[in-house]
Amino acid sequence: MSAESSNLSNIEHRAVIKYFVKKGKTPKEIFEDMVSVFQESVPSYTMVKKWARLFQQGRESCEDDPRTGCPVTVVTEENVRKIEKLVLVDRRIKLWQIPKEMHISKERVGEIIHEHMNMRKISARRVPKMLTPFDKQRRLQTSKDFLELVGDNIDEICDRIVTVDETWVRQYDPESKQESMQWMKKGERSLKKFKVQKSASKLMATIFWDSEGVLLIDYLSKGTTMNGKYYANLLAQAREAVVQKRRGKLSCGVLFLQDNASVHTARVSRQALKDTGFSEIDHPPYNPDLAPSDYFLFSNLKKELRGRRFVDDNQMKMAVESHFDCKEKEYF
Repeated sequence: MSAESSNLSNIEHRAVIKYFVKKGKTPKEIFEDMVSVFQESVPSYTMVKKWARLFQQGRESCEDDPRTGCPVTVVTEENVRKIEKLVLVDRRIKLWQIPKEMHISKERVGEIIHEHMNMRKISARRVPKMLTPFDKQRRLQTSKDFLELVGDNIDEICDRIVTVDETWVRQYDPESKQESMQWMKKGERSLKKFKVQKSASKLMATIFWDSEGVLLIDYLSKGTTMNGKYYANLLAQAREAVVQKRRGKLSCGVLFLQDNASVHTARVSRQALKDTGFSEIDHPPYNPDLAPSDYFLFSNLKKELRGRRFVDDNQMKMAVESHFDCKEKEYF
């Protein structure tokens, strides 16, 4: 059939569907027959199914039902002003509440709000903490101080930084739905993914690292509490790791970056940090922008470990260390 003769109108397509319904064919069979004849000009399967159902219920007409409702003339400057006033008085007003006030359709209200008022309804962005003016000023000052420290020597400064953070590693952390996606051929049966809980068994890993790689990984033994005294001991181990693995770094001056967890700010931890000779970079409270472990190191580690089951803690430790051992210096 030629391309010109296959381009039927909507009413003609519906007449064909009606004919096949009278012949006793199912919507799927009708759609397949129409595709084989009309090819690309065929209506969608959803539309074929809709009209086949209507004809099976006794409908005879192939034309659209007459449309009711308010005319487009309701979109007037006066109505736009009235709706804008309602929205500005109560910015949480529901879309279905406005038609009751204005006596116009919900569709026209939506058109006025989106196209004429250029407004859309959005949720408030969740943040960890409502910052006080003092917190905001401290953030600003910290950023200025760091920019002044860096100057034109960003590579040199980054090479001097050592950072640390803690994270939980689980014996089993299920894959996310996104991570379990697979390529499928058309017509293949889709896979099912059952909801699986994370394992209760887990280890806390404290990782010290810099621009060249991981310096020290400590695993908190079960039954042990991470406190100031424990962390102070880790700082001493981290200093020794710098001496052993980064010759000359200590003499250049280590810039130490950590968050404001209570174990990091405890008095014994502060004293231990002074004893290491490290210079601490100020980290304002609730400032994730300066925590590269969270948005880079740990996220990539957990992405690789998700979906794998570990028999015991030793297997978990081996998997963590293997993840970092295979990374080149440029990765960090």
